[in-house]
Amino acid sequence: MRRVPAVLVGLTVLAQITYPLVGGGVRSGLTVATVVLGFAAAVTHAAVTRGVRPAAVVVVVTAGGGLVVEAVGTATGVPFGEYTYASSLGPAVLGVPWVIPLAWTMMAWPAWLVAGRLASAGWLRVLVSGWALASWDLFLDPQMVDAGHWTWATTDPALPGVPGIPLSNYAGWLLVAVVMSGLLQLLHVDADARHDAPMLGFYLWTYASSVLAHAAFFGLPASAAWGGLGMGLVAIPLAVTLYRDARHARAPRPTRLASTR
Repeated sequence: MRRVPAVLVGLTVLAQITYPLVGGGVRSGLTVATVVLGFAAAVTHAAVTRGVRPAAVVVVVTAGGGLVVEAVGTATGVPFGEYTYASSLGPAVLGVPWVIPLAWTMMAWPAWLVAGRLASAGWLRVLVSGWALASWDLFLDPQMVDAGHWTWATTDPALPGVPGIPLSNYAGWLLVAVVMSGLLQLLHVDADARHDAPMLGFYLWTYASSVLAHAAFFGLPASAAWGGLGMGLVAIPLAVTLYRDARHARAPRPTRLASTR
């Protein structure tokens, strides 16, 4: 059973690899498939390694919370700014494509686990987790806007080189991500971290593949740079930490010599 999350992560990665190689409506289908697989990987991993109840909490906080903030956002413009979803992502619930809340879970759970490796327990972890999740949107929004899945009513001010997305969107993401992480902290969603490799690897893959895809396949060099910088503040320290841990685990342990008299 512990292998299931790793298999689902592998399928998610395969869908992401395929995405730049196709076009048209196939890309929309792959977008949905990627999110569904990533959501399944995250929830299954949470259930297998932490238990069914913590996994349910993760779903309620991230997918349920994501649906609420997206529904409020599309209706009022708070906290992201005024935006409208297209019909390309499938049927909507409360004005939000059903797949969007799943995307919050897909990356919120890995972000929480990543923060657990980089920060001590407590509110520092909450802040790191919030940034780890929110910085992903430096890749997500430019790609999805370019694909026509949603549009913004007001786009200024924006990041240099990334038109079409207001700065208020990124600020809203950071606020929501920190609140979600704070709820996971308050609800004590944490336990055995020995089996988190699939989710940590997925976070690093998402970072590296997004930089490459935006720069080489999507024609979005500015978002490749901004995302590379923003998400890299978490992904690069994580990679260094995992590398050091692996080296330490492989290092030969000194043997004790029996003393002689």
